[in-house]
Amino acid sequence: MFSSRSSVEGRVVPVSIVTPDRLSDGLDERARTWVSATGYRGEPDTVLQVPDSDGRLARVLVGQPEYGRFWSLASLPAALPEGDYDVDGIDEAEQESLALGWALGHYRFDRYKKGKRPTARLVVDDDRKGRLEIFRDALFRVRDLVNTPAEDMGPRELAEVVEKLAADHGGECKVVHGEDLEREFPAIHTVGRAATRGPRLIKLAWGDPSHPSLALVGKGVVFDSGGLDIKPGAGMVLMKKDMGGAAHVIGLAELIMRLGVKVHLRLYIPAVENAISGNAYRPSDIVTTRNGTTIEIGNTDAEGRVVLSDALTLAGEEGAARIIDFATLTGAARVALGEDLPPLYARDDAQARAIQDLSFEIEDPLWHMPLYKPYKPQIQPKIADLSNTGTTSQGGSLTAALFLDHFVPQGIDWMHLDIYAWNLGDRPGRPAGGEAQALRAMLAWLEQTYGA
Repeated sequence: MFSSRSSVEGRVVPVSIVTPDRLSDGLDERARTWVSATGYRGEPDTVLQVPDSDGRLARVLVGQPEYGRFWSLASLPAALPEGDYDVDGIDEAEQESLALGWALGHYRFDRYKKGKRPTARLVVDDDRKGRLEIFRDALFRVRDLVNTPAEDMGPRELAEVVEKLAADHGGECKVVHGEDLEREFPAIHTVGRAATRGPRLIKLAWGDPSHPSLALVGKGVVFDSGGLDIKPGAGMVLMKKDMGGAAHVIGLAELIMRLGVKVHLRLYIPAVENAISGNAYRPSDIVTTRNGTTIEIGNTDAEGRVVLSDALTLAGEEGAARIIDFATLTGAARVALGEDLPPLYARDDAQARAIQDLSFEIEDPLWHMPLYKPYKPQIQPKIADLSNTGTTSQGGSLTAALFLDHFVPQGIDWMHLDIYAWNLGDRPGRPAGGEAQALRAMLAWLEQTYGA
């Protein structure tokens, strides 16, 4: 996937990123003749292999995407033969982003169906290779976790992933389940009690306690049938991805630990399966949460915010100065912003807007949305403190964020990302299936904020 510049032996094939109006810049006469003869126009994501006089590959042209540069090399790994390649005409600052796009073009989810993996290698500076491989590993892990069917990714398996992550990086992991979970985290237990695979609260701690405290909370609903408010088949088919929030905080925690971000990190994942059986929780039930708040269940398919309530409460109890949560929480977020653009809700508007600007700069976009308090009465029913649905379907992502805000103690800097964690179709570097969204943006902001 990558070759260190100092260790490359043999031929290195140059790669040029081109546009239709600058197709022949830097090409010699032979290459220009070949481009003309093939009719190649340099359209976005198209690839042309240019031979030398002996028929060997002499140069590769790839059309720059219509929007941005990050994915410029993502189509190449699947198109090129084994060998070493180097991009010309780019500055040092751009090397890392282009190389990561190249790496994501190598991704294959082949746990259940083996296929040929790309073998082309990109030449990168020696001091960048390690960092690129850390990002590759974390982003691949997120995609793998989301893509894995629920049969093989239940609450126990999710806990095992976190346990290994802690062991590999000098952290500590604790898993709460059974009677302890029922007593300490009643909302998590209530949602997960109908499944044959018991619910869990997964915790990880890492880092120097003298560093600023940062908590990551991820929704870990390993499969969502909708509960008694059962989803239709079309709505259930992708629900193995409902633990996408957990996958994201696992990936972000891996980046933080391996890159040495200067925080005292805590990770919290409520891991449940929202199933149906005789003891499933019901519409109109009242659930009492860890902090004593009562929730009227308007719909058992709005379970994610219910399990997150206990995890957010614990993060506040254990001293987090800042909490960031990721959750595949609402379809309303997709209606508002589509599959690629997760909304970001935050207590600090200026901070959220700065993160939004950074996310667009590095082409890992998210969009700041308002935490509009006047809508809170919509989720305050007559017979309980909160409702998990509310009085209207309008603004569903916003009212879900307000619901979560209730469980984060005042004075804590809190941010919530309502992610999709999925690509609906194939694009270069972004195959249909599980996707990591806004992780690069959040990591970049964390490194700016805390140092590494």
